[in-house]
Amino acid sequence: MKLIKHITDLNKVVNEEKELGFVPTMGNLHKGHESLIKISKKKCKKTIVSIFVNPTQFNNKEDYKTYPKSLTKDLKVLKRLKVDYTYLPTVSQIYKKVETPKISLKKSEIILCAKFRKGHFEGVLDILNRFVKIISPKIIFMGEKDYQQFFLVKKFIEKKYKSKVYVSKTIRNSNNVALSSRNKKLNQANLKTAGLITNRLFNLKHSIKRNKDKSNNLIIEIKKELTKKFDIKIDYLECRNLISLKTNIDSKPFKLFVAYYLNSVRLIDNF
Repeated sequence: MKLIKHITDLNKVVNEEKELGFVPTMGNLHKGHESLIKISKKKCKKTIVSIFVNPTQFNNKEDYKTYPKSLTKDLKVLKRLKVDYTYLPTVSQIYKKVETPKISLKKSEIILCAKFRKGHFEGVLDILNRFVKIISPKIIFMGEKDYQQFFLVKKFIEKKYKSKVYVSKTIRNSNNVALSSRNKKLNQANLKTAGLITNRLFNLKHSIKRNKDKSNNLIIEIKKELTKKFDIKIDYLECRNLISLKTNIDSKPFKLFVAYYLNSVRLIDNF
């Protein structure tokens, strides 16, 4: 595995490798990241993984400061997986004084996490725009847990570049909780509670599938139940179709999306 810390070294790699698989991460790697890397290795000749905690996608400064970091452990994982290249840029290197067009979401896109995390997805699209411009990957690999992120990135990147964006299934723990770097902030009791909430929401999805016309009432009932039973704050619990992320789910494939706070940690998932 080759470590890359400077743009000049990255440019050399990019000029030599024409079919790169790219797995963008913020580090604190888990089995979900490992799954993406393994898929990239199967689909592409070489794989590059970036580790960069991007400040512009955090709408909360404290959240940025306390985001879990484990670089030494991460590098061991990447070596074990035989990743070809690992890119470790600095903030100053990525955001050097170069004029780039401002990225804005459409009004119709300010839903789900975009509604509650102002500037978050603009930051995600901006950093991936910068990465793709330099790396020119054949395929970018992303996880389904952040489905709204994947949806926006795919639309933005594939319209602007030749790179394709591939989504992989969410990896879950033994309690069915979606793996996330933020899970490190939860204790065992919290994780057990998150598992109970997850399984309740899987059941809700099945109920909605059988009674789409009653979806709003079912969601209202479950929101009340979960809030009271587990003392959680729910940002949103909504059904959206997978074609446009609009609320019309009649005769369309759909997902149930949720974001909630457990022990002050914000968790997202979809089913």
